[in-house]
Amino acid sequence: MCEKEMICPHGHGKMKLKKVEKKIHFRGADIKFHAEHFVCPDCGTEAGTVDQTAATQKRIADAYRKPAHLLTSKEIVEGRKKLNLTQADLAQRMHVGIASIKRWERGVIQSKSMDHALRVALRGESIGDSCTGNRGFSTQRVKLVLQEFELALGKKILKKNDKMLYAAKYLWYADMVAHREIGQSMTGSSYAALPFGPQLNNYKDLVMEIMNAKVEKAEPLSPEEKRIINRIALKFPKEQMIYNATHKETIWRRQPTGAIIPYTDSTELIHI
Repeated sequence: MCEKEMICPHGHGKMKLKKVEKKIHFRGADIKFHAEHFVCPDCGTEAGTVDQTAATQKRIADAYRKPAHLLTSKEIVEGRKKLNLTQADLAQRMHVGIASIKRWERGVIQSKSMDHALRVALRGESIGDSCTGNRGFSTQRVKLVLQEFELALGKKILKKNDKMLYAAKYLWYADMVAHREIGQSMTGSSYAALPFGPQLNNYKDLVMEIMNAKVEKAEPLSPEEKRIINRIALKFPKEQMIYNATHKETIWRRQPTGAIIPYTDSTELIHI
């Protein structure tokens, strides 16, 4: 329940609830938004409840999304409900975790590539197999593959508060090589072409989900998948080696920043 009143921390009594227009510099852009919070009429101190702060953060995000040509949280919710989709339905259609849908609807800003995927899904279409490699996305499988790499490499590559700079490179090669050689990716992940190389799409929202995933629920790795993982680990025993290799791959270099690297390009890998 929202608080209906607040007391000035400087001893001036009750504060007044006000709606004000604010302007801030956010992610390189000047944006305007409306905020609702309490103001002390005597000293001008401003304060907000937890709910008001969350609502303000959402308004800031949506004020940024509009000029950036990204779907707002309201547009995502309305588009989903228009198709009679639950959050889980939309997540399945996009091959992402349900936590991502919840975050975007609460105001977390999606990447351009995920915005494109959202628009496709909200048109009533499913994201094509060229994005997922003929397999449904599974955080349990992602963790299982990374654990197999850790066994082969003899070191941890999935770490807390990690940006998956190197882990994503091992995953990318595993998924792409599997698609090329057995016709199906290992994890169903989609990958964006980012300045630091191929990266697990929407990785910021997925790291904790992957860390907390229960690998016992994952489909076991096939002998062929294990052989591919071991081959990649032998080829790139050091993280810098796989980082350098991915940066030389044409299928990453030719994609514009933020674009999805299609699995149909897997036959063009040159370093493994």
